[in-house]
Amino acid sequence: MSTGHQSPTPDRPRASRSVGRSRMTGAQRREQLLEIGRGLFAAKGFEGTSVEEIAATAGVSKPVVYEHFGGKDGLYAVVVEVETRKLLEAMTAALTKPNHPRRVLEIAAMTLLDYIEAETDGFRILVRDSPISEPRGGFSSLLSDVATHVEYILAEQFADRGFDSQTAPLYAQMLVGMVAFTGQFWLDHRKPDKAMVAAHIVNLAWNGLTGLESTPGLREERAGRAEYRTAAKALDE
Repeated sequence: MSTGHQSPTPDRPRASRSVGRSRMTGAQRREQLLEIGRGLFAAKGFEGTSVEEIAATAGVSKPVVYEHFGGKDGLYAVVVEVETRKLLEAMTAALTKPNHPRRVLEIAAMTLLDYIEAETDGFRILVRDSPISEPRGGFSSLLSDVATHVEYILAEQFADRGFDSQTAPLYAQMLVGMVAFTGQFWLDHRKPDKAMVAAHIVNLAWNGLTGLESTPGLREERAGRAEYRTAAKALDE
């Protein structure tokens, strides 16, 4: 009978898909795309990830990605910004609390390792090479900001100990670089455990700082100067 062919059943799947999509607000869709992009960028890098793959994973068309972020570059930039802010806020909070300098080192090392453990994808994205469209790499910018905080702490300590406080920025870069690159190593190995890695970082950094020379020099350079003085003295005689 003709009434049997008027059943709405064949239209139900299309209606269901439409309703399912409409349940996600613009803000929710944006968060979904950010999460998907974060995972893909971490696994494949910027160059290895395409807008097509992002859209397909989200179950949307490519124009939706462009609508929210203007394309892959825009999505990547937001992901990096979110991860950078997340880690910088944690590091800033750790470094600005009044503490003994050694405790500051311990907290800084543990804060970075905590982030690596909890936000592995985010850290992988930060340490990857940034695309040409990103003039400032996320990780390098982050390290620079953290080093600025460390610089003020070191400058104060150097002044108290009679050292040249103008060298504090250089030492800040050394310390932050040591923690950051050790973190990259630990990202892939995860051995020894987090607390032990932090302890070894602090062991090297703190014991190195406590034994600083006020006027450091290379031994070979010093030996060369001594030989020169010896030779000059012999000529005078």
